[in-house]
Formats: sequence, C-alpha cells, structure tokens
Amino acid sequence: MTPLTSMKYFFILPFSGEIKNKPFIFILFLLIYFAGVLINSSIITVICLEVQLHKPMYLFICNLSIVDIFYTSVTVPKLLHMLLSGDHIVSSAQCYTQFQCFFTVAAVEETLLFVMAYDRYVAICDPLHYHCILSRRNCILITIGIWVIAFFSALLYVTSAFYMSSCHSNLIHQFFCDPKSLTRISCTGIFFIITGIDILFFACIPVTCTFISYFKIFVVIFKMKSSESRWKAFSTCSSHLTVIFIYYGTCVTDYLIPTQSDVLDLIFNIVFATLIPMTNPIIYSLQNSNVKMAMVGLIKKMFNLTN
Repeated sequence: MTPLTSMKYFFILPFSGEIKNKPFIFILFLLIYFAGVLINSSIITVICLEVQLHKPMYLFICNLSIVDIFYTSVTVPKLLHMLLSGDHIVSSAQCYTQFQCFFTVAAVEETLLFVMAYDRYVAICDPLHYHCILSRRNCILITIGIWVIAFFSALLYVTSAFYMSSCHSNLIHQFFCDPKSLTRISCTGIFFIITGIDILFFACIPVTCTFISYFKIFVVIFKMKSSESRWKAFSTCSSHLTVIFIYYGTCVTDYLIPTQSDVLDLIFNIVFATLIPMTNPIIYSLQNSNVKMAMVGLIKKMFNLTN
C-alpha cells in the first residue's frame, strides 16, 4: 500500500474572521504561549534548585510542566506562523509530524496523571513502603518508560494515518492537525481501529486506574479519626484532583461535541492545548504550600543577589 496522493497536504483553517482580526489573534496566542512557557519553566526551575522538593511527587510535577511546555510548543508556533504568513497549506509530512508530537505529549500527560494519583495512593494508603515503591531509580524508570511507550504508540498511530484515505475534503477547521479532525476525514478502517485502541490504553485505562486510586484514598481518609489528619491528607491531593477534573472534563466535553460543531470543537481544542498547560502550574503553585514557599524563597534570593 502506498500513501494516497489526495492526502499530500491539508488546509488548516481555524478562524474565518477578516484579516484585520488576525493581529489581535496573533498577539493573544503569543502572550498565552509565552505565559505558559514562563510559568512552567518557573516550576521546573524551582523544583530543580530546591533540594527539599527532590521527592517523587515533585519529580512528577516537574515532568508535567515539561509536558505542558511541549503541548503549547507543538501547536502554537505553527499557528503564529500561519497568522503572520497567511499560508494555511500544511504538507502531510508537517501535519503528521505535528500529530506525532501532539499525541506523544497527550499520551504522556494522561499516563503521568495516573502515576501522580498512584503516588498519592502509596503515600496515604501505604506510607511505610512509599520510599521503597517510589524510589529515585523507580521514578526515573517510570518517567522514561512513559515517554518511550507514548512515542512508539504515537508512531504507530501516525503510520496508520499516513496511509489513510480520505472520504471527505482535506480541510481541517482547527489550528493544528489534531486526532479528532483526522479521524473525521478518514475512511480507512485500520485508522479507526488504532484510534480506538489508543483511546482505550491512554484514556480509559488511566482514568479508571486514577479513580480507583482516589476511591481507595478517600476510604482511608474517611477512616482517619483526627479531622486534622484527614485535612492534611486531603490537602496533598487537592491540586492534583483539580488538574484531573479540568483536564479530563475538557477531554470528555470535547469528544461529546457533535462532529458538525466546528466552532465549539475549536474552542475546546484551544482550551485543551493552550490554556490548560498554562493553568496546571498555577494550580500546583497556589494549592501546594511547599512549591509556593520554595518559589517565594527563590524570588527573595534573586532579589538579594541583585541588591
């Protein structure tokens, strides 16, 4: 089987507004991109420099910030280029490369959110074995394993997309080559099958395991006799729970939208690929006292050095 000539390029048309609106859209996305990179970079810097944050939970938070930087870097720069140049034609190679990168970081984030839930489960339900189960070596192996599995799964997905045929036009009403749009225009059976398998392994299974972990956590928390102990245990999970509900809430809502609703689909993709990566570190820094204190301490040190 050879790639079909009809799929050698795609038209990416996210906005239907007049040219006069494009400078405003360009500046808006540029600010969102820089804000997201700056905030996530701050979290990474704080966790790397502060020794008291060299723990499994913060290692995973650091990885989440790295993933969130990749999220916006995969999608926004190409959008900014299209807004500046007016060139909305994307070659199949560019589209599939973007698709590969986006799917990889999406799979990593969804798996990482489950691992972070498991981290809280071990810390609360089996604290005596916490440092044995989530040792530095195990955390590094888990992180590497997540990235490797996600990359090769995305590669398999992209390979099937590269050989897909299109029953519809090659027009994508999004600001990047997203899986949902490619699935919508495809009529190749193998592409649908692999899409279903990837949704199962990188969405359904991690979500199910995450909720099982938190169910067991809440059972243990409610059995605690002291209200202070219950609050302390719950507070360690609150930031992660907030991120989970925002992330999966957006995903579920996006895939429940009818296929004809291009505008709503675009809005949720913008939220999913640009705003959520920017809000994740804000949630962790505001709700996690250790991260907040470390960040304030680092800022004070920087001001002391300049004076």
